[in-house]
Amino acid sequence: MAASPPSFTGGLSPGQGFLPGLHTIDGYGAGGFRFGGMSHRGSILALPSGIHAWDAVTPDDLVIAAFARVLSEPRGSIEHFLIGTGTELLPLFDLRDALRRAGIKSEPMTSGAAARTYSILLGEKRKVAAALLAVP
Repeated sequence: MAASPPSFTGGLSPGQGFLPGLHTIDGYGAGGFRFGGMSHRGSILALPSGIHAWDAVTPDDLVIAAFARVLSEPRGSIEHFLIGTGTELLPLFDLRDALRRAGIKSEPMTSGAAARTYSILLGEKRKVAAALLAVP
C-alpha cells in the first residue's frame, strides 16, 4: 500500500463519524486516511465494530481515556491492537500497561506501519484493531 494522500471526499465527523464493518486502510497521509471507498481527514479508530473518527491529534493525546471506545468493544474481539503514533515511534509504556490491565495487548508503531499492518492482518482474518494518528 502506498502512502498516497487521500482525496478528502465525504468523511467521518469527529466523535460522531462511523462506518460500520471491517475495512482495509487503502491510503494515508495529507492528514487523513482512505478506506471503504471514502476518505477522512483526521485520526481514526479501526475496530471490529467499524471505523470511527477519533479526536486524538498528537502523541500527547494518547492517554487511556482516549481509548474508551476501544475498551467498549466486546472482550476477546481484539487480539492485535496497533497504535499508530504519528511519524515517529513512541514506546507508550504507561498506556500499554493500562491497556494490558484491561485485557488488550497493544503494539505502538508509526501510523504508516500500523495502517499497513492492520490491513495485512485484517486480510488474514485476524482479530485486529488500530488507533491511527493522522500524519502529514
